[in-house]
Amino acid sequence: MVNKNLSVKEIKKLIPHREPMLLVDKVKIIKPFENAIGVKKIKNNAHYFKGHFPKKPIMPGVFIIEALAQTASVLVMYSLKMTSNDKLVYFMSLENAKFRKPVTPNSTLFLYVKKKQHRGLVWKFSGEAKVNNIKVADAVYSAMIVK
Repeated sequence: MVNKNLSVKEIKKLIPHREPMLLVDKVKIIKPFENAIGVKKIKNNAHYFKGHFPKKPIMPGVFIIEALAQTASVLVMYSLKMTSNDKLVYFMSLENAKFRKPVTPNSTLFLYVKKKQHRGLVWKFSGEAKVNNIKVADAVYSAMIVK
């Protein structure tokens, strides 16, 4: 089992996302080609809180799913020893997404991704997002590697 922390600087070499759409602060690679854990600190000044919702801010569910997808992209690119200069990982499908609890400012989102299948350029993952060890969202999703 590999246990390596990837910093934001290292993540930016693997995927093309940049602020404000980079939704992963750190990734712990647990096992290449198998699983990873991403971490996102939810700051109270995040751009989406201004309008979602001003009196009771919560992180939009689609951003939680995107954070899971970005963590999976980092796992793919790290596993294949590629950079975003070589290839990109595009979101293809989303299944069974469930949002269980709101994610609020000043919390830490842990993003658990696990490879379900890998055939050629297409990868399928299951993902769970947790705050304080409580599941806040989960989904199954797939992505494709492209030039």
